[in-house]
Amino acid sequence: MSPPDKSGKKEASSGGSTRLLLAVLISAVFVSVLNSSMVNVVVPSIQEEFGASEGQVGWVITGYLLVYAVGIPLYGRVSDLFSLRWTFCLGLLVFAAGSLFCALAPNLLLLVFGRILQAAGGAAIPALATASVAKVLAPGDRGTALGLIFSSVGIGAAVGPVLGGVVETVAGWQALFYGTLLLALIVIPIAFRELPHTERSDDRSFDLPGGVLLALAAGLFLFGITQGEVAGFDSASSWGSFVGSALAAAGFTRRITTAPHPFVSPNLFRNTGFVAAVVVGFFSMLANVSCLVIIPLLISTVNELPSSAAALALTPGAIALAILSPFAGRLSDRVGVRPPIFAGLAVMLLSALFLSTFAAGASPIVVSAGMLGVGAGFAFANSPTTNAAAAALPRAEAGVGLGIFQGIFFLGGGTGPAVVGTFLAARRAAGADALNPLYTLNAAAFSDAFLVIAVALTLAFAASLKLHETNKQPPAKGTGHPEAVPAEETENRTGGKGDQRTS
Repeated sequence: MSPPDKSGKKEASSGGSTRLLLAVLISAVFVSVLNSSMVNVVVPSIQEEFGASEGQVGWVITGYLLVYAVGIPLYGRVSDLFSLRWTFCLGLLVFAAGSLFCALAPNLLLLVFGRILQAAGGAAIPALATASVAKVLAPGDRGTALGLIFSSVGIGAAVGPVLGGVVETVAGWQALFYGTLLLALIVIPIAFRELPHTERSDDRSFDLPGGVLLALAAGLFLFGITQGEVAGFDSASSWGSFVGSALAAAGFTRRITTAPHPFVSPNLFRNTGFVAAVVVGFFSMLANVSCLVIIPLLISTVNELPSSAAALALTPGAIALAILSPFAGRLSDRVGVRPPIFAGLAVMLLSALFLSTFAAGASPIVVSAGMLGVGAGFAFANSPTTNAAAAALPRAEAGVGLGIFQGIFFLGGGTGPAVVGTFLAARRAAGADALNPLYTLNAAAFSDAFLVIAVALTLAFAASLKLHETNKQPPAKGTGHPEAVPAEETENRTGGKGDQRTS
């Protein structure tokens, strides 16, 4: 470990290289995404084996999402106070323990507990992967690194359903969890060797009440969304959760303005560039995941084709995400974050309108063309948006800021399918004509659902106009392991700790 500098801060140190660091982060993110995408396709088999209802088995997914969304900002804050290396490896170890618990679970209750344990560890992966990039890579290298990391998301999303179906058929669904356990155990020792030790200072004050209030606000909001999908948004469990979430959010707001050492500085929420990136991330993720959920439903109910056809329809978008994400990241380093984000959101919006007008009820080939556009657009918007969020943050709050960004990002993924799915069910029950005047096929409700997604993307595009441009600069030279970017440099770049602008 490097000795502290005159300010008491300790710089990152490791004997590895940038490529090995990125390989660790990419591998961890891939394992996390693969875990989710594989498990989603075997839920019916789990339901049948344990004789559970749809509502009961749904907690295999819901329990994971709740803890995952809540844990991400908490890990982000912890990474500002403790070593990235130790925190990341601890998260992977807990994730591995949860995988083993799931594989050995004799009943649904213990399986759900194992999934919650998985999420409690797995939440460290996206939070600390982006924090690692923000803390130890030079500004000109961040977009490229984020693009490579997000490309693993597309690969995991594309491979997961196919691999999950094959493994479940050959060896049973338990084998999926043994597989993620093995992959996690392989990554842990390499991560411990390659990740930097970034202990910021000896001051490790942690605002536990603030963290709990933030976790409650996020968790109750997502629980209200999931209950709204199952029991209706007028149910006591749904609206009661929303009220609780609002109260927790109000308490969190008060806490960070009154506590001597708040969970996060209130200046973070006055930073218009960061807030704009958060809004773009939320609505773009909402749109992307909503499409991934609605497309299989469209193909199975309207086209009356098997799930394999739905997987094929989704594959072009996943491939586009995997291939284009590194390019989009590099582009945001060269020309700034705004051009690729604008282009990506525009392509996603046009693709949603295409799905609403021409694809709902048409051939799966037409649907796959629309999803190709959604995946390509998401690739161009995703990593540059994270790059914009990182650029708007001072280094001292990079962990918690990006943790909050990632937490709200995944909240968008949990919110979209429930809201759009509820709207879809209501439109199908009404049996009304399509809201889109250009639509002429026989799946009006699905056409309307894609219009809702288009509205979300319009909101994302409006928020992107408030993004602050990053410095356009070439990547940092050198082949050794990157050193942490000094706090003073980042503060100069972001305009200090008040309104942290980068333009």
